[in-house]
Amino acid sequence: MANTQPTDPPKVVGLQIALAARLPMRSVESIDVEAGLGIVGDRYHGTRHRHLTLQSLEEIARAEDELGHQLDPVLTRRNVTVSHGELVRTPGTRMSLGPVELEVVRDCAPCKLLEDDLGRNAKLALHKRAGVVCRVIGSGVVEIGDDLQIGGR
Repeated sequence: MANTQPTDPPKVVGLQIALAARLPMRSVESIDVEAGLGIVGDRYHGTRHRHLTLQSLEEIARAEDELGHQLDPVLTRRNVTVSHGELVRTPGTRMSLGPVELEVVRDCAPCKLLEDDLGRNAKLALHKRAGVVCRVIGSGVVEIGDDLQIGGR
């Protein structure tokens, strides 16, 4: 049986920001990311550790299978969505997202607002599938189509 797993690195397929807590996420074509601060214009810019959140469509698909319906990745309230792969959740793991260097801080717990937007049991289905919280180590601009590389540069 042939291996059906993609061999190419995951690619950025979605970028979202929200100007403040509880405001809807807005899809954008690129994000300006500052080391030690996060995404310019996002609600978490300047926070201590929650600079950027990252999720995978592959993990969202597993949650969809459990829920029995599709989930809009924008409604999960994560900043970056990549095309495929399981995300590394080990704190301290280095990654690069296009030109931006990141470090995993922790697993991202599903947001309390999820069940309102995504339906009953969405929070449970997304447990350990809701992405990771990252600290920004190196600045740059991330665009749709950029690669995610584990281990940084």
